[in-house]
Amino acid sequence: MSELEANLRLLQEKYQASGQDMNSYLQGLMHSNYLTYWDYIHLDTLLTLQKPKTSFPDEQIFILYHQITELYFKLSLNELEQLPARGGDADFLLQRIKRLTAYFSALTHSFQIMIDGMEPEQFLQFRMALLPASGFQSAQYRMIELRATPLHNLVQFELRSQISSDAPVQELLHNIYWGRGAAELSSGNKTLTLRQFEEKYGAEFLKLAEEVKGKTLYEMYLDLPESDRQRPEIIEAMRTFDRQVNIDWPLMHYKSAVRYLKREPEDIAATGGTNWQKYLPPKNQFRIFFPELWSIEERETWGRPH
Repeated sequence: MSELEANLRLLQEKYQASGQDMNSYLQGLMHSNYLTYWDYIHLDTLLTLQKPKTSFPDEQIFILYHQITELYFKLSLNELEQLPARGGDADFLLQRIKRLTAYFSALTHSFQIMIDGMEPEQFLQFRMALLPASGFQSAQYRMIELRATPLHNLVQFELRSQISSDAPVQELLHNIYWGRGAAELSSGNKTLTLRQFEEKYGAEFLKLAEEVKGKTLYEMYLDLPESDRQRPEIIEAMRTFDRQVNIDWPLMHYKSAVRYLKREPEDIAATGGTNWQKYLPPKNQFRIFFPELWSIEERETWGRPH
């Protein structure tokens, strides 16, 4: 039997199994056009998704980079979403973590574009047309956090010892660290940026947090047999991912904010009114996905230069 005949037989079996007629599909194939690269990735649509609010050329850079960032976040979520169905498979977990570290490595290194790639004078002008929008409102980034570690590890650091890890999900979310990052500097009240964010995604975050309870990346690691948990390559990959998301990535944001917003005698507020001076430095958050993989000294000096 030729390869063509073998493939036709396999197709016949496939369509018969679903009650379909193979010949009808073959006739449809005769009329189908060849697939092109630009149609497959919807290139024409993709290149029209940049809608600047001003005439400053560097606003295009700002929009494009944030769109690229969100696509990397989507890649990361694609890896994290596969893990619960493969619990106990250490090799699969390791492969996915390596992909995650590759994505965040690209994100962190490319953020230099945002630090050096725009003229400060242009940025300080077009940013005023973006109020109250803020990168703080990236829901995908929050979903990565929710899928990476138990919710209690994301509670505001000052409150973690006061709130039980077994507290209701809604209570833990109410005290999530990012809420403090979008509080008004003078009153402590929620900014419009945070209120918008919670109105759009609050219910979705609550549903996701309930769904992944006991199934986060960290919990899947802890459920592995001892021999797999002690594999150096798994530990190193987990630590790298933790450091990338919770130290390297926030520090790049902080470096960018300092370049564009640090002024004397008073710093410029972020576009959403977020408290970037206290919110962005990782040493102020002590947010660690996988605390048991770090020594006491490493945890105590988290986010500080060594």
